[in-house]
Amino acid sequence: MFLRRMPAELPTPDRALPGRPIAMPIGDRHEVLGSSLKGPFPAVAQVAVFGMGCFWGAERLFWTLPGVLTTSVGYAGGITPNPTYEEVCSGMTGHTEVVQVVYDPTVISYEDLLKVFWENHDPTQGMRQGNDVGTQYRSAIYASTDEQLATAAASRDAFAPIVTRAGKGEITTEIARLGDYYFAEDYHQQYLAPTKNPNGYCNHGPNGMTCPIGVAKTA
Repeated sequence: MFLRRMPAELPTPDRALPGRPIAMPIGDRHEVLGSSLKGPFPAVAQVAVFGMGCFWGAERLFWTLPGVLTTSVGYAGGITPNPTYEEVCSGMTGHTEVVQVVYDPTVISYEDLLKVFWENHDPTQGMRQGNDVGTQYRSAIYASTDEQLATAAASRDAFAPIVTRAGKGEITTEIARLGDYYFAEDYHQQYLAPTKNPNGYCNHGPNGMTCPIGVAKTA
């Protein structure tokens, strides 16, 4: 996850890479939580998907939260089926790096997850996050239900005045219904786990702004 000169515009379907029909082979145990990455999940479980730039640090934020059953990293929002990391980094898949969060809504709410999302990256940077440049680093919320979609949009509207008062630009976060979610390669999963890369690259952390929804705090 380093500075790259990549396309600043999403590819059209006729220009996107073709991908492949076979899903990325990964293990099924969460390195930190010990839970399943692929399911099946408890009936009560719900799924949220967030793009905050580099997915390594973003995933670590969410696996620390009470009520989160499992997390994984992958690619969403684009065109190419089952892309590789290199293909996503080329800017020719349309995907952004995302974290899939499976959570128990009786313990932690979607609003709580959104609070962590908004407060731990810069949602005003367009096709980049800090020194990470390219369409694969854009800020995004992909909702798995209509209720999530409405809640995400409302949270953006509530957060926007705070962003403005902080001297930031307009929020550029993409908010849409989730299409296909593709798992990233196994070595990306829980990349910053203490047993894997505890001192690995991460550019996530408090942005100094407080979102007026939710109560969740990261460890």
